[in-house]
Amino acid sequence: MKALKHFSLGGALMLLLVLTVGCDTVPVTGRKEFTGLVSHNQEMQLGLSSFNQLKQTTPISHDPAANALVQKVGKRIAAVASADMPGAQWEFVVFESPVANAFCLPGGKIGVYTGILPITKDEAGLATVIGHEVSHAVARHGAERMSEAMLEQMGGQVLGVTLSSYDPRMQAAAQMAYGLTTQVGRELPHSRAQESEADHIGLIYMARAGYDPQSAVQFWQRFMQYNQQHGGNGTPVFLRTHPLDETRIRQLQQWMPQAEAQYHPQN
Repeated sequence: MKALKHFSLGGALMLLLVLTVGCDTVPVTGRKEFTGLVSHNQEMQLGLSSFNQLKQTTPISHDPAANALVQKVGKRIAAVASADMPGAQWEFVVFESPVANAFCLPGGKIGVYTGILPITKDEAGLATVIGHEVSHAVARHGAERMSEAMLEQMGGQVLGVTLSSYDPRMQAAAQMAYGLTTQVGRELPHSRAQESEADHIGLIYMARAGYDPQSAVQFWQRFMQYNQQHGGNGTPVFLRTHPLDETRIRQLQQWMPQAEAQYHPQN
C-alpha cells in the first residue's frame, strides 16, 4: 500500500504537469500534441547546432543539377508551409551518400541524401519527400518526442523511488520492464504515428505548392519496390518506427480527395 501511495502521488504529479504546461495543435490534422517541455527557441537551436555539426562531418554534394532541383522544390514547399511555421529558418542541403533517405531537424533544417534521388525520379517525387520532411518540422515532432522522453524519465525516477525498499534485483528488473514497455508500447508506435502524420501534411503541402498529389502514391510504390529489392520491410510491424509501405500508400489514397481539392497546377 505504501508503494502504491508513492506511485499514485508520482503519477498525479506527472499528470498535473502535462495539464498545466499545455499542448500545441498540429496544422492540417488538428491533432493535439504535448510539446510543453521544449520551447520553440530551444528546439530551433538544437536543430541548428546538430545541422551545422552534420555539415562538417558528412560530405555535401556539389552536383549542380541535384542542388538546383532540391532548392527549387524545397523553396516551393517551404513557401506554403511557412504559413503554419512563421519564423522558420529553412535550409535544404544535399548530402553525398548512397543511402536512400532524407531527414528533418527542428527549425526547418532538411537534408536530402543523393541516394534517394533516383527513386524520387522527378520534381513531384522529390516534393513528396521534402513535403514529408518539412511537415516533421511544422508539426514539431522533435519537440514532442523530447517532451515525452523527459516525462518518461520522470516516470522511471518515480518508479525507482517507489521500489526503493525492495530487493535491488527487483528494482533492476522493474526498471528494465519500464524501459521496454515505453519503447515498444509508446515510443515506436508514436514514431509511426508521426510518420503517418507527416505523410498526411506533406501530401497537402505538395498539392498547395502545385505538385500533383497522385505523384506521392507513385513515389511510395517505387520506394516499396526499392525496399523489396534491398531486403527491406523484414522488421516485425510492432518494432518498426515507420509504417509499412503498403500502409502508407493506402493512407495516402484515403487522404487524396482532401489533397486534390487544394491542388492547383503551376505553369
